[in-house]
Amino acid sequence: MRLIRHLTPAGPAYAALQADGTARAVTGDLFAGLQTTSEVVRPGKLLAPVAPAAILAIGLNYRKHAEEGGRGAPEKPVLFIKATSSLQHPGDPIELPRHLASAEVDYECELAVVIGRRCKNVDRAHALDYVLGYTCANDVSARDWQRKPWGGGQWCQAKSFDTFCPLGPVLVTRDEIPDPNTLRIRTLLNGTAMQDWNTGDMIFDVPTLIEFLSGSKTLLPGTVILTGTPHGVGFARTPPVFLRPGDEVTIDIEKIGALTNPVRVEPASLPG
Repeated sequence: MRLIRHLTPAGPAYAALQADGTARAVTGDLFAGLQTTSEVVRPGKLLAPVAPAAILAIGLNYRKHAEEGGRGAPEKPVLFIKATSSLQHPGDPIELPRHLASAEVDYECELAVVIGRRCKNVDRAHALDYVLGYTCANDVSARDWQRKPWGGGQWCQAKSFDTFCPLGPVLVTRDEIPDPNTLRIRTLLNGTAMQDWNTGDMIFDVPTLIEFLSGSKTLLPGTVILTGTPHGVGFARTPPVFLRPGDEVTIDIEKIGALTNPVRVEPASLPG
């Protein structure tokens, strides 16, 4: 099933995309089970396909990306956390921070895994049983906050500014993607491919990540796991390429679709 979350007069709702391009209303609960009805709906504004219970992210999980950053492959998955308030919807802008300014905002295409039921201490062989589905993510990162001494090496700070986690445009249920580690994944910046690789290059595949992240920790339904980015990020280029106002970034993943967001400067706001 290919699900969109969209805005209706009654609030956010899900619909199931059909092969002919139409959308149909669904009944039920996202985590208890949805059923497609015969009612054709006209989707409103697209929203991120899930409101995350948590956003758990993995760093340095592609071999060539670990190399371009000057590091070798880690022995264990490298976990950091993005604030749930960093969520952004398809088509809405990535905002370059103004108050805690950054001049080095970078893109990162990532496969996002959505957990469908509560799990803890799951073994790798059964890990995918706990997956609801997959979507596209952009792990937007302020590299100066992440990498410069005055930033304190704060990955969570660098990656948790508002709008720094676009998700979408659809949630594809796990039955349609039996193996999430065989997918082409790309970033297009203003139409030019900056990253173009395959999720098969992950150092720790999706089942291994779920086994690790659920170890002595409970993953709640709606937990979003960002699985790492391939090589080609902006800070590792010569010269570096960072996001600027007026840019447009697209994350494209095979069997899922394309997530596109424009870039602008964070609007000025009054205190409080």
